[in-house]
Amino acid sequence: MRKEVTVSADVRASRGKNAAHRTRRAGQIPAVIYGAYKDPISVALDPREILKIVHSSTGYNTIFNLQIQGGENTPVMVVDHQVDPLKGTLLHADLKRIDLTKRIRVTVPVHTEGEPAGVKVQGGLLEIITRVVEIECLPDDIPEHFVIDVRELMIGQSKRASDVALAGSIKLVSDPQSVIAHVVALRAEAEPTPAEGAAAPEAAATTAEPEVIKKGKKEEEGAPEEKGKKK
Repeated sequence: MRKEVTVSADVRASRGKNAAHRTRRAGQIPAVIYGAYKDPISVALDPREILKIVHSSTGYNTIFNLQIQGGENTPVMVVDHQVDPLKGTLLHADLKRIDLTKRIRVTVPVHTEGEPAGVKVQGGLLEIITRVVEIECLPDDIPEHFVIDVRELMIGQSKRASDVALAGSIKLVSDPQSVIAHVVALRAEAEPTPAEGAAAPEAAATTAEPEVIKKGKKEEEGAPEEKGKKK
């Protein structure tokens, strides 16, 4: 989705770890802009502007203007960014030039709407299988998200990627049969297990039987000895 946002950037003359550290100490982050059959350019920009875009409702699908001081002004998207795992601060960003006249592929969130009849009437459970679909469209046609109405779903029924309403230049890239959400029956409660230390009836009978056999053998073995004593 295109937004009327412009981020300023300065060209970085030097590269490498030391140059990157100096850029960050100055309150900026190193970034690279590439694509649209043009040479890559190393720039420095305000990390707060990039985080604001990445964390917005359109996230990585946000198309904004990048104004390079003394250079080009071009629409771009954030395709990747690196964050410090301990501090959570932004360390680096990769930006891609966008040709507004050419189709691109993006992943768009899918939201469900309503309470399924299979949940309300049948006591089922709504399961979300996937929350995104991949599409192809012109940059200006990228939606913020899709919405699927699940109110009519009964147990055993589902909504698939093919049920997503497409408009304009949008074409579905995801498998049309991939399940977005479905309603399933709740699992039956498991049968109670015997208390710890207590044997099951079958197990008790099985363990008791060898003891009786063993006792009978002892009596049979003792009988000849008694006859010998009488003699």
